[in-house]
Amino acid sequence: MPHSSLERGWPYSSAMSSIADVDALLRPATVHTRASVLSRPSSVPAKPGLYAWYFDEAPPGVSVSDCHVTEHGALLYVGISPGRPPANGKAPSRQNLRTRIRYHCRGNAAGSTLRLTLGCHLAAKLGIVLTRVGSGDRLTFTPTGEALLSEWMAKHARVATLEHSAPWELEPAVINAVRVPLNIDHNSEHAYYPVNRALRAEHKAGARARSIWTP
Repeated sequence: MPHSSLERGWPYSSAMSSIADVDALLRPATVHTRASVLSRPSSVPAKPGLYAWYFDEAPPGVSVSDCHVTEHGALLYVGISPGRPPANGKAPSRQNLRTRIRYHCRGNAAGSTLRLTLGCHLAAKLGIVLTRVGSGDRLTFTPTGEALLSEWMAKHARVATLEHSAPWELEPAVINAVRVPLNIDHNSEHAYYPVNRALRAEHKAGARARSIWTP
């Protein structure tokens, strides 16, 4: 099993050192399955914070050799909810960990960067195709493709959470410290970043070259 970032001596930044329990993401006592996320009541708190996705099977083409690994799998993606408040005075997002993670579990690629990235990697394996829908501006894997992607996540993905009132203050440092391969934002120094961007661009270009999907 690959050495974890903790075993290598994870470089806590000054921002992260102010959080006593940041290990909730890296040594999680509890991880949430798709079933527990979508249950009522949900196992995920309706609070702002960060979340970390672990996978016991990496998507095709993704190496976990330099990833943080626990008994839950390899940490491949980190996210936050809500995002940074708008600087233009608009109302901040009302999303939280529960609403965002639920969307990752049952939404579609148009609204979930994680689902888009996973779907592009798993397209051949699952037999799914990124497609234009609606007016043609939105790209998803169609209902059938999204359902297959949800099934794969239910089998292989687990998510840990960390409540924090301003998660955007921690996000860049966490992403850079734990070397997650599937993030795009704040991750341009990662060796997999150009591969990930090119793969997503290829699938988006293919979708835009095809006709709009109709039920």
